[in-house]
Amino acid sequence: MDAMTASISGVVLLLILLVTGVHIGFALIAAGIAGLIVVLGSFTPVITSVVSAFYHKVSMPALVTVPLFVLMGFLASGGGISRQLYESLSLWLGRFRSGLGVATVVACTAFGTVCGSSLVTAAVFAKISAPEMRRCGYDKRLAYGICASAGAIGMLIPPSILAIVYGILSGESIGKLLMAGVAPGLLLMVVFSSQIIFYYAKFKPEMLNVGGMGVVKKATLKEQLASLKHWWSVAIVAVIIFGGMYGGVFSPSEGSAVAAFVLLVIYLGLGYANRHKPRESGLTMKQELASIFNETAVTSSMIFFVMGGATVFSNFITLTGVTGQISTFLTGAGIAKINVVLIIMVIILILGCFLDSTSILCVTIPVFNPIIKSLGIDPIWYATCVIMAAEVGLITPPFGLNVFATKGAAEPDVGLEDVFAGSMSFFLGMVAVLLLLLFVPIVATFLPSFVE
Repeated sequence: MDAMTASISGVVLLLILLVTGVHIGFALIAAGIAGLIVVLGSFTPVITSVVSAFYHKVSMPALVTVPLFVLMGFLASGGGISRQLYESLSLWLGRFRSGLGVATVVACTAFGTVCGSSLVTAAVFAKISAPEMRRCGYDKRLAYGICASAGAIGMLIPPSILAIVYGILSGESIGKLLMAGVAPGLLLMVVFSSQIIFYYAKFKPEMLNVGGMGVVKKATLKEQLASLKHWWSVAIVAVIIFGGMYGGVFSPSEGSAVAAFVLLVIYLGLGYANRHKPRESGLTMKQELASIFNETAVTSSMIFFVMGGATVFSNFITLTGVTGQISTFLTGAGIAKINVVLIIMVIILILGCFLDSTSILCVTIPVFNPIIKSLGIDPIWYATCVIMAAEVGLITPPFGLNVFATKGAAEPDVGLEDVFAGSMSFFLGMVAVLLLLLFVPIVATFLPSFVE
């Protein structure tokens, strides 16, 4: 079997396994092993290759950032930081008709500096802010659509688990990838907020005042200023992550360790200070902390397993040499670089309808990255576009994971179709930001240019 036929067969087998419901990690391993057997012609070297791939990839020191960033998200949620951020912002913005929606978007962005998971961010604010928006008159579709969509910002603003996964699988600088997500994340926050202010408030005001006025009681200046004290924990973590990496004090791994430790101290301190109050989770602090570490281990293990499978599949694709053949064809055909990237973005958007963000990276990086490098395309700009496109998939039907996470945390009368419906206008906002990234690369490359 020639290289092209073997590689196409491997990709087809992978897609078949995914469509039939096989876990992405197992699907990658199975397709990779089958392909390697065809290419190498023997089972023994294939097993050696698989074991070596898992060991060398999962034992990489940089991977320590994954469980640390996951831990940060669970600690921030359990410590009540997300609720404090939203309550503070609602005091400042809640008196405006579109204020609570904007407060949710901004709070999701701020929470993103201490949580590297879109799913966690979406679920947390579905519990905290959506019921408050509904109480003030917001349509349930809009309230939960905002939470599902704004949760995606958390995977762009550092710390970003996707940036870590991308950096490890591709070999690109993790520090630059993390910094590249800052401007797109802030831009997405502005776009979402503008949609709420100018589109919903002006053209669909009924979505903001269903049985209410869409506002909360106006807070006094004293109350507003007092609420700023709730931002200190986020400010500390942001200084550690951004200041540490930008100033050359910490590597991404060291910064994640220090930030996670600081959040653990904050969590314990807040827990002790509020020890006489019932916890939102209904658990004791000891039980909640045990649950946090357990969830961190489960989530991190899943990511490691998928990454190991992606390495096996990548080894198969590399051995076929098919990416080099495709690169040669594209170069000879004279296809513009931007058109190549646009085609890849469309493929990723389609995959986003069926796979989660991490899985999309694990499937596409082995296939497309060698082509991108051979064409001389800026790898940091391209990586940011890929991560952004993968994030769009979090709210696209039929398997938008942020929508499922939001529905899981929603009130009983909220259906999956309600969350999807409320997310669609923000889907267009995300596509608009992706197009801006594609045609104005400096948005993604400016900050990374200052990172060594």
